[in-house]
Amino acid sequence: MSEKIKVTLPDGSVREYAVGSSSMDVALSISEGLARNVLVAKVNGEIWDAGRVLPTMCTLQLFTWNDAEGKATFWHSSAHLMAEAIESLYPGTKFGIGPPIDNGFYYDVDFVDQRISSEDFDILENKMKELAAQNNAYERSEVSKADAIKYFTEKQDPYKLELIVGLNDGEITFYQQGNFVDLCRGPHIPDTGKIKAIKLLTVAGAYWRGNEKNKQLTRIYGITFPKQKELTEYLEFLEEAKKRDHRKLGKELELFMFSEKVGGGLPIWLPKGTMVRERLEKFMRTLQTERGYQQVITPHIGRIELYKTSGHYDKYGADSFQAIKTPNEGEEYFLKPMNCPHHCEIYKSKPRSYKDLPLRLAEFGTVYRYEQSGELNGLTRVRGFTQDDAHLFCTAEQIKEEFIKVIDLVIHVFKRLGFENYTAQISLRDPENKSKYIGSDENWAKAESAIIEATAERDMKTETVLGEAAFYGPKLDFMVKDAIGRSWQLGTIQVDYNLPERFELEYIGKDNLKHRPVMIHRAPFGSMERFIAILIEHCSGNFPLWLSPEQFIILPVSEKYHEYAQNVLSFLNNNDIRGLVDERSEKVGKKIRDAEVSKVPFMLIVGEKEAAEQSISVRKHGAGDLGTLSLEAFTDYFNKALAE
Repeated sequence: MSEKIKVTLPDGSVREYAVGSSSMDVALSISEGLARNVLVAKVNGEIWDAGRVLPTMCTLQLFTWNDAEGKATFWHSSAHLMAEAIESLYPGTKFGIGPPIDNGFYYDVDFVDQRISSEDFDILENKMKELAAQNNAYERSEVSKADAIKYFTEKQDPYKLELIVGLNDGEITFYQQGNFVDLCRGPHIPDTGKIKAIKLLTVAGAYWRGNEKNKQLTRIYGITFPKQKELTEYLEFLEEAKKRDHRKLGKELELFMFSEKVGGGLPIWLPKGTMVRERLEKFMRTLQTERGYQQVITPHIGRIELYKTSGHYDKYGADSFQAIKTPNEGEEYFLKPMNCPHHCEIYKSKPRSYKDLPLRLAEFGTVYRYEQSGELNGLTRVRGFTQDDAHLFCTAEQIKEEFIKVIDLVIHVFKRLGFENYTAQISLRDPENKSKYIGSDENWAKAESAIIEATAERDMKTETVLGEAAFYGPKLDFMVKDAIGRSWQLGTIQVDYNLPERFELEYIGKDNLKHRPVMIHRAPFGSMERFIAILIEHCSGNFPLWLSPEQFIILPVSEKYHEYAQNVLSFLNNNDIRGLVDERSEKVGKKIRDAEVSKVPFMLIVGEKEAAEQSISVRKHGAGDLGTLSLEAFTDYFNKALAE
């Protein structure tokens, strides 16, 4: 056995350590400060506990709280801490799974005959703090399948036993901190003492393994931090997020609604919300027309054979509404899960030449997926949604140019709507799990190269992620940060060699031979529903002036000035400025307050002085009194604001 192990660090340097050394030992050799902050490590590409003994030769990367890997491990360990507290307070509890999520963690728990609500959070939080202060190490041990089954059989935990069934000897590990033992792949942070600030957030129901036929467990969400200051800042962030919640603002601003009689996850657009949506559609249609797109409309349903040809039936069939049977025996239709198969049929409807390409077909097409009721979330997760979809059919030589044009379109849309902070993610196929995808290796290689070359030519900062490609092709996803720093996936562009093959699409080339076109799928908004939800939260319901449902509201101080108010309304409407008159028998102060709550950009107050001078007293939402202006002066002011 070698007396030394060789460790290659991210900067390429190689260091030697005694056999039996861990990642923490390496951190300590660099600096005590680093060792105090290290939470987890990556060894030969795998995430490991920092205290785990290193192999004789390895690459090593150390992660702290400032790294995504560090946070995920911190929160996963916090889920175990919460489970320990629960088991201490509620003996006999059974445990499902407790993973980290984007912000915090949750654990699915079966309290058997007991119930827990948010009223119990203080007791549970205090227990977690007590256990965290014990500085108990997270200890990993490898366990045989037989011993694992024996342990959880004696503990009478059916959920862990069910998880063990799918595991083999040599891949089962337990983790223990204090008196709590869990089946877990790991890794974990060194000890509970690093968890300083704890907050349990919500409690919800969750079916075991996401199956509605299984028992509903109690899902407790929480978040932890290494410093109290960070928790305080996060709770302030949550309060701001609550104020911006699109479900709350959507109701207050009368934009959309849901009805149980209509069905969960099926949004109904109210007049004001419809105005916003239609203006967004008009904005996109104009951009598309300028760029050579042709608008099409396709049905909401199609024969099952269509989606079997495209592969969508195999991909989405289990997550979609059940097939629609007709009176004809053996004839079945399917609610449209995607627009692309229909567009392929449009392409195939007549012979195509290279002179016809690129062919750009665009549609605001509504599609349907059956999401489980527990997954529905306002407009961000629905069962019926409309995509600003387009499919570009082009030659292989045209791919890069067309792809770059779509990138420019997406960026233009983001800037127009105030999304200035975004990054791009190149989502590629998982080379270790090709069964998830359709098509040949050759076509995948060409499609992936096209995206990489196009983003390089545009000098874009990108991150490459394996395993996030669509099942038919790689894609470029735009990750946008909103006004309070949350990251959202908005806008996607995909290169697809596979659907043209499956639908046997062809064009006649310059050589008079038949060739296969390539498809580019793109949707700058993505889902109209989800995009509007994110936009509402980004601008806190204060839409850009051009998008606002009502750009002004006229507030007559009494009924005597209703006629003048209507004259002002006609003048502004004739100048393409949209608004209405508030003719309620209320004091003007209440009308102003109501208009502020409704986030109407301009309040135009008219009374005796204004009627005599043919003017208006102008208030701007959030800014207050702008003074008295003539109608012409206000129109000029408005148009300048509109152009900003």
